[in-house]
Amino acid sequence: MFFGYILPFIVVFTILVFVHELGHYWVARSFGVAIETFSIGFGPEIFGWTDKAGTRWKISIIPFGGYVKFLGDADASSRPDGSKLEALSEEDKSRSMHAKPPFQRILISAAGPIANYLLAIAIFFLLFSTVGQRHITAKISKFSENSAAQEAGLQIGDIIKSINGDSIKTFSDIEKSVKLNSNVPLNMIIDRAGTQMSLTVTPKEIEEETAKGDKKKVGRLGIESPEIQYVQHNVFTALYAAVGETFSLSCQMLSGIWQMITGNKNAGEMVGVIGMGNMLGKALEIGLPMLVWLMAVLSINLGLINLFPIPALDGGHILFYTIEMILGRPISPKIQERTFMVGLLMILGLTIYVNGNDLANLKVFSWIMSFFS
Repeated sequence: MFFGYILPFIVVFTILVFVHELGHYWVARSFGVAIETFSIGFGPEIFGWTDKAGTRWKISIIPFGGYVKFLGDADASSRPDGSKLEALSEEDKSRSMHAKPPFQRILISAAGPIANYLLAIAIFFLLFSTVGQRHITAKISKFSENSAAQEAGLQIGDIIKSINGDSIKTFSDIEKSVKLNSNVPLNMIIDRAGTQMSLTVTPKEIEEETAKGDKKKVGRLGIESPEIQYVQHNVFTALYAAVGETFSLSCQMLSGIWQMITGNKNAGEMVGVIGMGNMLGKALEIGLPMLVWLMAVLSINLGLINLFPIPALDGGHILFYTIEMILGRPISPKIQERTFMVGLLMILGLTIYVNGNDLANLKVFSWIMSFFS
């Protein structure tokens, strides 16, 4: 249990948090900001050291996050502490982040998420140029009942090369082309045992149920392809593919979040630290490349979520500093304090919810009830 699930989670999450906070640290130092603490984790310190610049580097007992505390901060959320700032000398005040121009503070706040994105691109680049980029192939391995593809003459083993002139590389390319074209004839070029053929296939219209219970009509060919292919890249195409993969996954995450907000997707699909530990453990069982790939996905997730304009997150800081640039003056400390409290409550509520989902999905509550019944 420890080596299979808990240890991979601690290692991966520690790396992601360290990179995130290092982004904040590096940009802040480049602007001459004094940093009091660089912590991996929260709560009491397990061990640490103080460097020549006076920064305390430490590992804390709760391994779910981390923070960089700048000179003049009230706490780990980087709220300014008015009384502490007032007590500083003029020289020390100039080294506080809160004395820096708003644009520099925006860059410091954005540096953490950007660091996570750069890490994800670097991981994908390494994987794509060595192991290869993972795809589900466009090769047909199975037909569903009443399959439109089978009725049109497609056979098991056929490889779909293009649809209406658009090149098809992966199975997801097929899904994108077909889903929005129900009852629309599509011209396909297929490869059958090395011979190129042209066929016309009309996807059947089916109804999918959304999380709200609404019905949505989409096109379906009725084919499956569980075959996985690894496409290896050279240095240049690997970098291009890595950036593309990062952008694509970011769009998918934003789309998923929007669907949850609008009720078209079940919010129960969100996972917390327990679910992440479970996913990382299963990824490690498949192999180290899968674990590393998932680490890149989680790095994108961490960077993206932190850019949301929620007080207490990096995006909330960026929003406040942007408003300050527009107004020409900072938002009042009272408003900042109240909004930060709301932000913290939102984050706490979401944390409780997603981890409750994890426990429910793992049937922990059912096990407890059966134990006491």
